[in-house]
Amino acid sequence: MTYAAFKSIGAYIPPKIMTNADFEKIIDTSDEWITKRTGIKERRISEENEASSDLGAKAAQVAIERAGINKEDIDLVICATVTPDYLCMPSTACLIASKLGLPPVMAYDISAACTGFVYATAVAKAFIESGMKKNVLIIGAETYSSILDYTDRGTCFIFGDGAGAAIISVTNNKDEAIIDVNCSSDGNYEDLIKTPGGGSKHPCSQEVLDSKMACIKMKGNETFKLAVRTLTSDVETMMKKHNLTSKDINHFIPHQANRRIITAVGKALEMTEEQTVVTVDKYGNTSAASIPMAMNYAYEQGRIKAGDTVLFDAFGGGLTWGSALFRFAPKK
Repeated sequence: MTYAAFKSIGAYIPPKIMTNADFEKIIDTSDEWITKRTGIKERRISEENEASSDLGAKAAQVAIERAGINKEDIDLVICATVTPDYLCMPSTACLIASKLGLPPVMAYDISAACTGFVYATAVAKAFIESGMKKNVLIIGAETYSSILDYTDRGTCFIFGDGAGAAIISVTNNKDEAIIDVNCSSDGNYEDLIKTPGGGSKHPCSQEVLDSKMACIKMKGNETFKLAVRTLTSDVETMMKKHNLTSKDINHFIPHQANRRIITAVGKALEMTEEQTVVTVDKYGNTSAASIPMAMNYAYEQGRIKAGDTVLFDAFGGGLTWGSALFRFAPKK
């Protein structure tokens, strides 16, 4: 029996920091208001010449090195992003593979917003367990600064840029296996989080540009309430399915959208502060990159070790949501 194992984690954190004080200079807000509302103190912004593929390639390089595999051994590249280098083609995954110097390899993007990295984990697991692939590189990469309206005081301070990556590899050891991944969606809530313009429904035009329809729009209050309910319910279903309690989880890594959401979900699930990984104060919401960036932060802090049980929990535009349960199985 073959299984899929979560072998490594890596991230790239752009060095440029944009603080709440910087936002005080461009919109009617304050550090106190942003912190109280979101828990965010600062976020990272990519350089002008850095696209999502650049961030993703740097994160992927770290993950590959930590997995101890050769680049030639990678037989699938999946990039989760809603801020691709190009609107239609080529895929960001193809560009990342090229920048890494990989030989010709299957590569494509996933668009599932903030749940994208969990979706990518599910796909990698399926490819490996089916016997089709052996080493899958999954990436969450976002340059949200490219789709922000910096006059919209309801959204512009929430998001940041960055990338995270992991190697999912085949194993015969059940103790190393990814235990479960569950993902779902409901398009009836499409209006809560969306970029209305620039696609086939509202093609690029002067009107779309002038009205900033290609920038992210979000209904914060409605999204908050639904996110808490959905994130909590999804994990409860996962835990019940595998007869687990919160005490069986070493590291709970939720999507880093909002500190209040993380706190509410953690409390409902009886996860302690020690179990819960929080980086939203440092990086803001980096969508598909937020979970791998948070895991990488905890790993580099020495918190996550081989054999630890990790639980992902994500929610994003679509609406999409998902959770992943696995034991971390890094190279010894």
